[in-house]
Amino acid sequence: MNKAVIWQAAAHLLAYPDERFHRRLPLIRQAAEPHFAAFLARIADLDAGDLAAHYVDTFDLHRRCCLYLTYYTDGDTRRRGASLAALKQRYRVAGWELMDDELPDFLPVVLEFAALDPSGVALLREHRVGLDLLLSALTELGSPYAEVIGVVCAALPPPTAAERAAAHRLAAGGPPAETVGGYR
Repeated sequence: MNKAVIWQAAAHLLAYPDERFHRRLPLIRQAAEPHFAAFLARIADLDAGDLAAHYVDTFDLHRRCCLYLTYYTDGDTRRRGASLAALKQRYRVAGWELMDDELPDFLPVVLEFAALDPSGVALLREHRVGLDLLLSALTELGSPYAEVIGVVCAALPPPTAAERAAAHRLAAGGPPAETVGGYR
């Protein structure tokens, strides 16, 4: 299967499960069911409210389940602002302009970019460590979203030894933090 279909389907499956999400599920089933069958089966018995509550609980209330990729490498530091600006510039160079309410490191945005522009796959690879950490956290929680991240990771080249070591360091110590004004 074309990886662009995987990236696009994953982008939609990782978006907040609103009415638009549910309208697109039949199309995703048709285009990418073999890859996302486990996720689709796990959410089949959830009503829209339960899935939305799970999404919020998972991605908004669990720090380790962050869909903002630069959080893993930059944490909540000033450096993250520079990383976000650099991502916006990469999108502009590729002819993309984000909506004002979108952060450039939001995983569904990155996946959609990867589906439409070859340089997006390089961007996913650069954030492999964060994706692996997200997969681990979602798996630990027993979240159906682990199935989606698992497909994304499986479609990428295997992590290098350096990426595995970086993931272990980040898993042990968490994302970077900075002290401002002597307080932490």
